[in-house]
Amino acid sequence: MSDPLFEPLQLGELNLPNRIVMAPLTRSRAAQPGDVPQAMNVEYYRQRAGAGLIIAEATQISPQGKGYAFTPGIHSEAQVEGWRQVTDAVHDAGGRIHLQLWHVGRISHPDLQPNGERPVAPSAIKPKAQTFVSAESGMVDIPEPRALETDEIPGIVEQYRVAAENAKRAGFDGVEIHCANGYLLDQFLKSDSNQRTDAYGGSLENRMRLPLEVVEAVVGVWGKSRVGIRVSPTGSFNDVHDADPVETYGELAKRLNDLGIAYIEVVEDSFQGNHANGRPQSVIDVIRGNFSGVYIGNGTYTADEARERITAGQTGLASFGRPFIANPDLPERFRQGAELNEWDGSTFYGGDEHGYTDYPSLADQQR
Repeated sequence: MSDPLFEPLQLGELNLPNRIVMAPLTRSRAAQPGDVPQAMNVEYYRQRAGAGLIIAEATQISPQGKGYAFTPGIHSEAQVEGWRQVTDAVHDAGGRIHLQLWHVGRISHPDLQPNGERPVAPSAIKPKAQTFVSAESGMVDIPEPRALETDEIPGIVEQYRVAAENAKRAGFDGVEIHCANGYLLDQFLKSDSNQRTDAYGGSLENRMRLPLEVVEAVVGVWGKSRVGIRVSPTGSFNDVHDADPVETYGELAKRLNDLGIAYIEVVEDSFQGNHANGRPQSVIDVIRGNFSGVYIGNGTYTADEARERITAGQTGLASFGRPFIANPDLPERFRQGAELNEWDGSTFYGGDEHGYTDYPSLADQQR
């Protein structure tokens, strides 16, 4: 009997050899100054090229989009070249890789912003959240952001478009738009963080406007078959909530279906401080029912649960985060039913190769 995890799948123009996706994972290891991907990042992604698809870590679309120290960008020539070395290594190892496009919005700090400016947001609402400013400061509270003026919003869309162009020049196979986990597009979409009274706030139609304008701009660069989006319908991470996620995400899924993008990755369960009390089945069902592209489920999956949900038609692909941190050859371990390495949470963010590229593969352990 064939293993559902290793059935191929057509994702847009990409033929994936398995259903195991490496989820986007912030690791805060870009070279300084300049937030540039470096040699250890190249090795890290090369080691994980056995994934059906790698979705590279959240990557700043602009200096304004930065919210955490040591995260990579895709807005300078040095960053484009750094990522080009990553994509070349992944492709040489037989893999496929998308870049996740990220603007943090209010989840930032003046110390990380150009000219020490206040972070921007849909509304001037201070979140109960923290961010990582420097190795010396550690996590610090986020100040009240500045509400974007209506005439600034086309410039935000342009930041995404340029970043999408840069990702193409860097050799990625496609891009994922980050509309989850309390960052800028999620802040516009969710009802509590968006208190605007212009065309970008109030009604659901207005709250969806910026995310959909960004999708259209990115599709204009890549074509619809190489674009996906990540959402967290019931997520509360970074202090966001939505009054009616079934309505919000059901309608968003319809609109994304009309635009014809390749996939929606859904953070179904828990993400750090985001506890959804189990998988929110009503939201999952309405997204799946309204979107005919590929559905990617994310959130504390085991290999067996992923197999069951793929077999039942409840997800097309399953994305794994922390298991991929500790197991560079995660698909092969799943194939063999091998024991998994345990991850070391103290090395998730920042640092050197330790806890990054030194986790052993099965082949290493069998020597």
